[in-house]
Amino acid sequence: MGALSGLKVLDFTTLLPGPYATLMLADMGAEVLKISSPSRRDLVVELEPRIEGTEISACQAWLGRNKKTMFLDLKTDAAKTIVKELVREYDIVIEQFRPGVMDRLGLGYEDLKAINPAVIYCALTGYGQTGPLRDAAGHDINYLSLSGLMSHSGRQNSGPSLMNFQIADIAVGSLNSVIGILAALNYRHTTGKGQLIDVSMLDGCIPFNSLDGAGFLVSGRQPRREGQLLNGGSAYDFYETKDGGYMSVGSLEPKFWKGFCTAIGREDLIPGTVCPDNVDAVKDEIRSIFKTKTKAEWTKIFADFDACVQPVLDLDEAFLEQEQIKSRDMIVDVDLPLHDNITVRQMGTSIKLSECPCEYRFAGYPLGYHTREIVEGLGYDYEALKEDGVFD
Repeated sequence: MGALSGLKVLDFTTLLPGPYATLMLADMGAEVLKISSPSRRDLVVELEPRIEGTEISACQAWLGRNKKTMFLDLKTDAAKTIVKELVREYDIVIEQFRPGVMDRLGLGYEDLKAINPAVIYCALTGYGQTGPLRDAAGHDINYLSLSGLMSHSGRQNSGPSLMNFQIADIAVGSLNSVIGILAALNYRHTTGKGQLIDVSMLDGCIPFNSLDGAGFLVSGRQPRREGQLLNGGSAYDFYETKDGGYMSVGSLEPKFWKGFCTAIGREDLIPGTVCPDNVDAVKDEIRSIFKTKTKAEWTKIFADFDACVQPVLDLDEAFLEQEQIKSRDMIVDVDLPLHDNITVRQMGTSIKLSECPCEYRFAGYPLGYHTREIVEGLGYDYEALKEDGVFD
C-alpha cells in the first residue's frame, strides 16, 4: 500500500511541470488518469529517442509511469460530461492551461466544485491566475529572467548562462504542485473542504534568489555576477582539469577550506579563507594547479580529504557508475507494458519512505490507451462516442 493509495488524480497537464508532479504522486501510490488531446502535440512526449522495438519515447515511458491515459476532445459536450462524471471520483485535478481556458470549457474550479465540493483543483501556470502577465506565454528561461535570478547568474564576461535543467518547471512547477496538493489534502482531511491551488512558476523562482535576495530587500545592494560568495565571487567554483574534465570546489567553511588547501599543497592559502581579498589572483593559481592532473587523479586525491570537493560527472558516470546514486536506487528498471520481456531504465523518485516506499509498477502506456476501459467503466458506448469525434 503506497503512501497516497486511495487518492485519485485527474491530470490535464502537458510538457514537463505537471506530468512530473503527477509522476511523483503516482509513484507514491495515487491513481493518476492522464487526459490528453489526440490532436494537440506534446513536445516532451514526442521527444526522441524512442525505446528500441517500440513507438514509445523514453520521456513518455518515464513521465507516464504508473498512470492510466485516455483521449478526450474537451471541446465536445460528451467529453465535458465524462470529465464531470470522473471528478465525482477523481477529486484531485491538476491542469496546466492558461488562466480561463478551463473556465471557458465549463470545467474550471467553480464548475467542478459545484459537482464535488471537496475537489482539490491545482492550476499550474507560468505567471499565476492574477496579475498583468497572467495570459502571457512563457517558458523556463522567461521565469528565471523575470525573477531577477539571471541578473546575478553566469559570468561577468559572457552574461547569464543556460543550464540544461528546467529549474522553474521542475523545482517550482512540479514540486510546488505536489506540496500544494498535499497541503490541501491535509486541510480537506481536517475540514472536509476542497480548494483552488494557484501555482505560478515565476512566483516560485523569487525565493531562489535566496541569500542575496534577502540581503537586497534589507540593504538595496544589487548582487552582481561573480561578485557573491556562491556565484563565482569566491573560490567556490568549478575548475578545469588536465584532461578537460572539471572539479567542483564547495569548501566554504574553514575546516573544509583547510582540507582543500592541504590537498592541493597550498597551506599558505588557508588564512585567506575561501573568499580572500585577492580572490581573482587566488583563483588563477587554483586553476593552474587543477590543470596539472586529470579529473580521475584529483578525485582520488580528494577522496582522502573532508573538503567538499567532487568531480563533475557526465550521465554515464553519474547514472551507471556512481556508487552513491546506485546505492540510493535512483536508477531503476521498469517493465514496459504491452511488450513482453522489455524493461526500461529510468530515473527514480527521490522521496524515500520507510513504511511505504515508492513503487515502479509499469512504465508509460501509449497515450490514450485506457480510453475504452474508462468510458465503458462509466457506462458509455465507446464506439458511439468515437464516431461522434469525442476522442479525435
